[in-house]
Amino acid sequence: MIGLIDTEGGCAEWTFPAEPDAVRVARRAVRDTLRTWELDGAFGDIATLLVSELVTNSMRHASGPIGVRVARLDQATLRVEVSDPLPDPPRERTAGPDDEGGRGLQLVACSAQRWGTARGRSGKTVWFELAQPG
Repeated sequence: MIGLIDTEGGCAEWTFPAEPDAVRVARRAVRDTLRTWELDGAFGDIATLLVSELVTNSMRHASGPIGVRVARLDQATLRVEVSDPLPDPPRERTAGPDDEGGRGLQLVACSAQRWGTARGRSGKTVWFELAQPG
């Protein structure tokens, strides 16, 4: 894992290999960062759950490094981005009752205030924003 945390600027970034441990390590990195920013109570559980889903998707479908970026847009809004070298954006699909997969993007869409994808020169980014209630 390669990482950079700018506690004053409110941004943290890591790069993980596309290996099974990446999901666990990404979750821990995001949770630790939110704790440092004193935002773990507001965003910790949902942010780590959604990061798990997106990193798992990247690990399963891309063969290269996975980037995770967390940015505090303000005290009430958090943006999380997960990038990989696969150029095609993920497809939201409806999972059947017996399907083992296919619910990750549905979970992101239902849980985030906003979400989307962006294509870059070296792959794609799936992002979501969470806002504190109130």
